[in-house]
Amino acid sequence: MSTQETKLKIRVFGDPALRKKAKPVRNITENHRNILSQMARLMYDASGIGLAAPQVAIQESMLVVDIGSGLYKLINPKVIEFEGTQELEEGCLSVPGVCIKIKRATKVKVKALDEFAKPVSIDAEGLLSCVLQHEIDHLKGRLIIDYASFFDKLKIRKRLEELKEKSGIDETQEKVCKLKL
Repeated sequence: MSTQETKLKIRVFGDPALRKKAKPVRNITENHRNILSQMARLMYDASGIGLAAPQVAIQESMLVVDIGSGLYKLINPKVIEFEGTQELEEGCLSVPGVCIKIKRATKVKVKALDEFAKPVSIDAEGLLSCVLQHEIDHLKGRLIIDYASFFDKLKIRKRLEELKEKSGIDETQEKVCKLKL
């Protein structure tokens, strides 16, 4: 079955796909472009502002981001410069109902390829910087809960257990966060 026919689904905490490291894309194909387009639609449908391939059980280094200023479709993204510190409360489409305050760089420079294998350089700050770092964490098998303090982990433990038991997102229990990534 081709990826075009496969319906992508956002994986939720407990799914082992979220902890696997994404492999670099060696040769960008039409299939990769289709996957990125499907990921963008899925992100918009879920009212998110970022989505990484491991969140849809694809172990390749790809992500989509749109904070309201235009869609980025990035392949093999890497942060090459960090500057400053900011702390924002982050949510995650793969960990619905959980929000964690996370310290990240205020400004980053990201190098990547676009969907047509053209080099892209993004100088991001503020929210875009945060979202790019969050999605690149997904490519490394990292989740927002990995940043939680001991006390935060105690507070969210029950929710994480619920998520492990469920196969999908229960939007009625989803807590509103400032950022849904």
